[in-house]
Amino acid sequence: MKQQTATVTAGSLSRRDTVISILIVGLLFFVFGFVTWVNAILIPYFKIACELSNFQSYLVAFAFYISYFFMSVPASYLLKAVGFKKGMMIGFWVMSLGALIFIPAAYTRTYEIFLAGLFIIGLGLAVLQTAANPYITILGPKESAAARISIMGICNKGAGIVAPLIFAAVILKATDGDLFKELAHMTGDARNAVLDALIRRVIAPYAVVSVVLFALGCMVRFSPLPEIDTEHEDAAVASANAGKTSIFQFPHLILGALAIFLHVGTQVVAIDTIIGYAGSMHIPLLEAKTFPSYTLFVTICGYLLGISLIPRVISQANALRVCTILGAVFTLAIVYMHGEVRLLGHVTDISIWFVVMLGFANSLVWAGIWPLALDGLGRFTKLGASVMIMGLCGNAMLPVIYGLVADMYNVRLAYWVLFPCYLYLVFYAFYGYKLRSWRRP
Repeated sequence: MKQQTATVTAGSLSRRDTVISILIVGLLFFVFGFVTWVNAILIPYFKIACELSNFQSYLVAFAFYISYFFMSVPASYLLKAVGFKKGMMIGFWVMSLGALIFIPAAYTRTYEIFLAGLFIIGLGLAVLQTAANPYITILGPKESAAARISIMGICNKGAGIVAPLIFAAVILKATDGDLFKELAHMTGDARNAVLDALIRRVIAPYAVVSVVLFALGCMVRFSPLPEIDTEHEDAAVASANAGKTSIFQFPHLILGALAIFLHVGTQVVAIDTIIGYAGSMHIPLLEAKTFPSYTLFVTICGYLLGISLIPRVISQANALRVCTILGAVFTLAIVYMHGEVRLLGHVTDISIWFVVMLGFANSLVWAGIWPLALDGLGRFTKLGASVMIMGLCGNAMLPVIYGLVADMYNVRLAYWVLFPCYLYLVFYAFYGYKLRSWRRP
């Protein structure tokens, strides 16, 4: 007998069902984080093993995230056709296929095949994100949506802390510091043999990742996660949306998607470039690998503040305003602050710790934008969410722009690319989210 999944409205769920649903979706966000933030170690690793420039190495982030641009809208129609649960299962299976592609890529040491695998992983993740983000947003009162999203952020960034460390522990050896120095003096077949051996270290971990992702798809499909009805609007929303035929008639959504584009770009630049920035201070890779974890740790601290303070002490909008202003201030500090400091066992320029602190500034931006941008969409929620997820291609664009500027000038001045992004986010936090019409009243 074919299994039927009941469709319910978010408000009709019991407290127990809501908690179970949040735990399941939290697991999904942990997986998102693990697969996503492992790129922080893949970028410098591929740069060495595949002999890449800064620009070429940041194509890892480009290939991974540009898939959101192509897949987000199709994902919304997929979810509309098969529902949240089957859609998530399909997303996991597509990611599993992408992870498998790393095996032939590693055997041939072909960077383009690695990029193809990352692109396919991104396609599957776009489906999952299109389902999971609006799901957790509507799974309870909208006033506390930022707090729920902050819980998901802890799961996501918690995975991000352990992912580079676990992956580095699997693929890096204690003697690799000397090996990387010797590579500079190697040529010909000897050099190629060492590089082939280096890149093939990714085969075993990505084979395991592929199997785990396939199994997770099956688990979600048959989990007690309820289908939530987003097609029927309550009377107030239906009245406000009467006569609207397109998501482009919701300015706060479109401006919010652009805000997501810029926010995720700033976030991935802060995390995926910090190892390279540490390298510019002559910090070896085996030591620098911990810096993404510091950035993600302070992000989690921001999430914990959000959970404890929103909406009891501070509103979602005010939290967003504080974080966006901090992002702009920390960016200026990266460029202008100088001086050697010793902290957590590292001797570095003080500016790298402001890159770390961007994690705190970024912590509540995603959680603040989503409920504000999806507010009042009603039957347009799934399609609106797909437009928001499309904004994740900002993760593809900004690291590449950073890499270009770094090659033209240096890795420090390249952080200037973040400043105009934060200025726009400040605009959205103070004014953009309030717009309900493109015309002036």
